[in-house]
Amino acid sequence: MLRFLTESDFPPFNFLDEEGVLTGFNVDLARAICLELSAACDIKARPWDELIPALNRHEADAVVAGHAMTAASLNQVDFTARYFYTPARFAAHRGAAKTSITPEGLDERRIAVARGTPHEAYLKTFFPYSSIQVFASQDEAREALASGTVDFVFDDGIGLAFWVNGTNSKQCCELVGGPFLEPRYFGDGMAIAVARNDGQSLALLNGALRRVRESGRLDELVQRYFPHRIY
Repeated sequence: MLRFLTESDFPPFNFLDEEGVLTGFNVDLARAICLELSAACDIKARPWDELIPALNRHEADAVVAGHAMTAASLNQVDFTARYFYTPARFAAHRGAAKTSITPEGLDERRIAVARGTPHEAYLKTFFPYSSIQVFASQDEAREALASGTVDFVFDDGIGLAFWVNGTNSKQCCELVGGPFLEPRYFGDGMAIAVARNDGQSLALLNGALRRVRESGRLDELVQRYFPHRIY
């Protein structure tokens, strides 16, 4: 049996459905890995802050909850190969004149971004001649685009994809350019966490994950839970 931990309040990655059943992209990925290994699958939910401590107490074999591979997390656990990217994207008004989404193409254009985010740091480094408008939150930056206060918004690609295709945006906008996948700013993506020095679990999961990817099942899961283009 393979014992996975996740959490239950991070849709569409892991969440409780209307009947209280644990589901989501990460949950189905864990099931696909178990199926590949012909192993029984035990998937339990814990609060986010309890996941890694429980893993290191050997209460589970792995954690599949959307953890990013960062310097801090690598001091606590080991990670499998990446299974999901975390891109940054631009959005603009539908019907706006097309322009090249490059530093030159966005010269002097007004770009909204949330304060204190990697996206703000990226813009200030690579788009220094744009008019960067910093807002207190992602919601405020997106609303600035919807209202026409700015020409573009630069944000987390996953959340932005759901926003432009959801009711809050009133279908005002669309993704343009990108994706932007600079690891220095946006991380190396998501991976499954295993306890430090658990080479056996790491090798087992990496092999199964590779076969799930090669079979096309990983792409099927991405399209099921992320029907809007995020990459």
